[in-house]
Amino acid sequence: MHVLGIETSCDETGIAIYTDHGLLAHQIYSQAAKHAEYGGVVPELASRDHIRKLAPMVRKLLAEHDLSAADIDGIAYTAGPGLAGALMVGAAFARSLAWAWNKPAIGIHHMEGHLLAPLLEADAPAFPFVALLVSGGHTQLMQVEDIGDYTLLGESVDDAAGEAFDKTAKLLGLGYPGGPALAKLATQGNPNRFHFPRPMTDRPGLDMSFSGLKTAAVTTWRNESEDLTPEAYAQLQADIARAFEDAVVDTLLIKCCRALQQTNNQRLVLSGGVSANQRLRQAVAEHLANQGGQAFYPRPEFCTDNGAMIAHAGWHRLNAGEQTPLHFPVHPRWPMEELQPLHTNYGK
Repeated sequence: MHVLGIETSCDETGIAIYTDHGLLAHQIYSQAAKHAEYGGVVPELASRDHIRKLAPMVRKLLAEHDLSAADIDGIAYTAGPGLAGALMVGAAFARSLAWAWNKPAIGIHHMEGHLLAPLLEADAPAFPFVALLVSGGHTQLMQVEDIGDYTLLGESVDDAAGEAFDKTAKLLGLGYPGGPALAKLATQGNPNRFHFPRPMTDRPGLDMSFSGLKTAAVTTWRNESEDLTPEAYAQLQADIARAFEDAVVDTLLIKCCRALQQTNNQRLVLSGGVSANQRLRQAVAEHLANQGGQAFYPRPEFCTDNGAMIAHAGWHRLNAGEQTPLHFPVHPRWPMEELQPLHTNYGK
């Protein structure tokens, strides 16, 4: 089975083809440069750019691999969560192709795509495991028994970790997208100059909060940034970036360890855009190695939004006989617990 995957939940246009033998091909087009001048994603511009890019990207991908509509057995597309207009572009395009080519189509939960992305790797986790979904829009800890069998253990009660990264980066004048820029700057920071709080780690439970870290960064910046030389100003930026990143990493690590202990599990999956953060990966890997556990991640190009994760998740669900009807609803907000379990016993 060849499944064409289409991802348009925000500001990346992603397409891919996943087969019974694994991932065949994928392409990603990022709109980051287009939105940088506005300091964040402009939904209308994102939708228009998806419209411009989708058809040429699909034609190119098929041509490069000598494929035609007859070779595609199903189409998967992101149905939510995400920006409503961007989701509608991808859903309408995918359903139109499915209708024209007489193929089944399936709407995929964006975060399920992220959660299953480590299964694209050679060193894939077996079920069950605990997953940390950490991105610009979500920070959630999930207990994963099988594909579609998810239990929410904890989540951020305010900003997602990725959102806090971007907002703090904007405060420091680092532009958009801010998360990777802040992480790069943090490598030059003094880890001992500032210490920011580790929110909600002094109480039981697995929920998280990151808005207080932004407040700590803002307060420190305002108190320390007056009458500085250019060199001292640059160092202050780096030191705040380091303190902020360390606080986020420590908070996530503490919550992940609690989740593993609570579920009596030794396997942890990290996925979503923030899972590409090298300090987070290093901290998790070192801690789990000392505890006899294992950490799993997608490759960096599959941490951010991409078509490969949608094609992969769609392959599993189409193989299980699922289809989405022609009216192709989209879900800007969509709890993962509403998904149907597949009971695949994958990896067991």
